[in-house]
Amino acid sequence: MAPRALIFDCDPGTDDAVALLMAFAHPDRLNILGVTTVGGNVPLKYTSVNGLKIAELARREDIPVFAGCDRPLVKHEYLSVEEIHGKTGLAGVNFPEPKRALETEHAVDFIIRMLMQSPKKVTLAVTGPQTNIAMALVKEPKIVSKIDEIVFMGGSITEGNITPAAEFNFFMDPHAAHVVLSSKIKMTMMGLDVTHQLVTTPERLKDIQKIGNKQSQAIFDILSFSGAYDMKRYEIDGGHIHDAVVTAFLLKPDLFSGRDCPVQVEIAGHVTMGRTLVDWYNVNNLTTNVKVMRHVDIDGFYDLLLECLKRYS
Repeated sequence: MAPRALIFDCDPGTDDAVALLMAFAHPDRLNILGVTTVGGNVPLKYTSVNGLKIAELARREDIPVFAGCDRPLVKHEYLSVEEIHGKTGLAGVNFPEPKRALETEHAVDFIIRMLMQSPKKVTLAVTGPQTNIAMALVKEPKIVSKIDEIVFMGGSITEGNITPAAEFNFFMDPHAAHVVLSSKIKMTMMGLDVTHQLVTTPERLKDIQKIGNKQSQAIFDILSFSGAYDMKRYEIDGGHIHDAVVTAFLLKPDLFSGRDCPVQVEIAGHVTMGRTLVDWYNVNNLTTNVKVMRHVDIDGFYDLLLECLKRYS
């Protein structure tokens, strides 16, 4: 079977680094047409360079990296989370400066161009605020028919993690999430309900480090740094892995289970801005627009992560 054509839109970010390294390890399964970056975990000037650094760590200099939107569609507030990811987004690892430059084309224009010229439909993996995707949909609505599926990390059925109501990616640009959710494209949501099940304990970290290549060591260092924050904040025995669930789903979807639901995002509230409304039982009798994942095979996920990292040896 031919590899799935994929554009990876992200805001690297420690957890994006894990997601990207997993994806880069499988050219047999994922034909990554490009990486597009957005301001999110840290500002765009850092996320874009981080995309280059991670690609070089993976020896995937063949994959172009495009800088995209540096701020939300409507919101004036921009909130980075340097306490989790460090000032530049990849705390815990001393990455060398990238040897190549970013592409000059804007990420939104690249997404539109690549979708329109692709002979087959393309999947979008989205692990940050959805600003680039929303901008592309608004600028060229014809791309809807060219997208096979959007698999995104964002939202939550239950609690938030940046406010009591909202998950970080949806809170950062709720209006972009609204545009995407309203597009009628096939979508799979990987929210906090899944990612908070994945706690990278010290034992899991040791398994990663024992692989013994520079990619696994980088992930060990990154997750050790971000995990220290989670351990203190959530009083758990390790750190959560968020964005890597998107790659895991693309490589092994049977690790996850959920159901089709109507999903909306709050764009008018004050204390509830960015909240995800997942109608799990469809009490409003609306058209279902998203496959919402709620459960994950925890051991299976970590087995897949280790398998991906071992491919770099």
